[in-house]
Amino acid sequence: MTVEKFENLTPQIEAGGYVAKSAVVIGNVSLGKDASVWPAAVIRGDIHRIEIGAGTNIQDGSVLHVTHDSRFNEGGFPLIIGKGVTVGHSVTLHGCTIGNHCLIGIGSIVLDGAILEDKVMIGAGSLVPPGKRLESGHLYVGSPVKKIRPLKEKEFEFLGYSEENYVKLKNRFLLDQEN
Repeated sequence: MTVEKFENLTPQIEAGGYVAKSAVVIGNVSLGKDASVWPAAVIRGDIHRIEIGAGTNIQDGSVLHVTHDSRFNEGGFPLIIGKGVTVGHSVTLHGCTIGNHCLIGIGSIVLDGAILEDKVMIGAGSLVPPGKRLESGHLYVGSPVKKIRPLKEKEFEFLGYSEENYVKLKNRFLLDQEN
């Protein structure tokens, strides 16, 4: 794994956190307990902070970044990701806030100032525009995203399953590295 310090800010990885060897984590980044970062993901906390909650998984090829403070973006936009979030392959998250137990489908893009409340699912290839707020308990798809319908009971269950599955897989990878 490549974990780089930037301007005296070193990524903080809590107990049980996993970062794949080909992933890159830079600067002001905190990775919660049992969170995982998979191959070729890039997490760059150089101009603002990135917080990734416990049990969250950042899948292969995803790019996570932030927006700096300027006259165009007063205060800038950190990237805050809650607990138990599944970030699918090749997702781009930029200066947004993701609530707990969300699923962001493969290849989706979530932009500056967007807010996903808890338990939101975003379909693959979707675009969440800057400043858009997505309501808890719903499925969103499209470019730009549109609210499609409330989540079904089985989908709510899947959100928890996805977290548990990735924590187990991460533990297998950590165990394999010890041997």
